[in-house]
Amino acid sequence: MRTPARARMIRRLSATPPQESALVIRRVTTPALFPPPTYSHASVVEAGTKLAFLAGAVPLDAEGNLVGAGDPVRQAEQVIANLEEQLRAVGSGLGHVLYTDVYVVSSETAVLSAVWDVVEASGLSAGPHSSTLLGVACLGYTGQLVEITATAVVPEESRP
Repeated sequence: MRTPARARMIRRLSATPPQESALVIRRVTTPALFPPPTYSHASVVEAGTKLAFLAGAVPLDAEGNLVGAGDPVRQAEQVIANLEEQLRAVGSGLGHVLYTDVYVVSSETAVLSAVWDVVEASGLSAGPHSSTLLGVACLGYTGQLVEITATAVVPEESRP
């Protein structure tokens, strides 16, 4: 039920311009856990920061052709390039990625490690960001071996 006091509060809240705050990202490596090699256990973003939740980047070129058939390293390179395009489209970049899930069609740790080497070299782990590397049975496209989902900050300077 809308009372006059509630109506005034709603008008006051809706008339208040949103507060812009400085971008604050705190990356946490928990001392009580085994230290991760090139990522953090958690990333904390101060409230009020704009976030982008990206769909999985896949190893397809602009025409929809699979890049690097049978080669997880080449596919990872294409996935990173596509992820960079997704980030650019929302006003962000690799250095603002907070979290990724890296999916690799393989049960071999050597293959997962080779894909992780591509991720690490890309600048994604420069934060270091939080990440999970997963070996899976299959992905959505025929022949697809790698996919990366991401959450990133959209810095204030790139906002309209």
